[in-house]
Amino acid sequence: MKKLGIVGGIGPESTLDYYKGINDGYAKRVCGGGNPPLIIDSLNLADMYAFAANKQWPQFTERLAGSVRNLVAGGAEFAVMAANTAHIVFDAVAGQSPIPLISIVEETCRTAKAKHCKTVVIFGTAFTMSSGLYSEALARYGIAAHVPSVAEQAVIHGIIFPHLQQGIVLPEEKAALLQIAHRMIAELNADALVLGCTELPLIIKPGDLPVPVLDTTEIHIEAILNAMLAPETVAG
Repeated sequence: MKKLGIVGGIGPESTLDYYKGINDGYAKRVCGGGNPPLIIDSLNLADMYAFAANKQWPQFTERLAGSVRNLVAGGAEFAVMAANTAHIVFDAVAGQSPIPLISIVEETCRTAKAKHCKTVVIFGTAFTMSSGLYSEALARYGIAAHVPSVAEQAVIHGIIFPHLQQGIVLPEEKAALLQIAHRMIAELNADALVLGCTELPLIIKPGDLPVPVLDTTEIHIEAILNAMLAPETVAG
């Protein structure tokens, strides 16, 4: 069984979700249960936020790549970054990594394609929404992706930071998010809402909207379990 490495801390709440989700999923899949082999390197959210806010992408990349190196030193055989925003520099980090990385973006694109989505709405941090991260990736799968207006992006970002990053869910903030989602889904005749931030599942749940909600954290965890439990290839 392959040992997993998780770049965590960005943010702490979603890192907890990954740890619990992976352990719960492993127990359901493996006869006899138990816990899978994994290691977490937790980064400082304040540092990473500052790098992203100031568009210091080389420093952002190096901090992530350094975290992956720490995981390798701890015996990790493959790794993931437990945050959507980190995937803005996924290719650069993967290019420096001596072990395979599983992308939350690519796994979400495959899931959207499998669900026959044609048009989706993307919610996430302002960094993720404005970067074109999901829009460009989904376009390669023949899926049109739309983000909220700049003003609405600011509203969503302001809910993620600081409240959702601290695990705080307020009813009025949920109502604000759903109002934006309902408007866009109706105007675009969208097939799904993509929760392109690993904290958003704390506040937007399946059944809140008239279309499926694609939980990128859940999708990523399923891909992690598949890789962790994949049969080993025997040489010769």
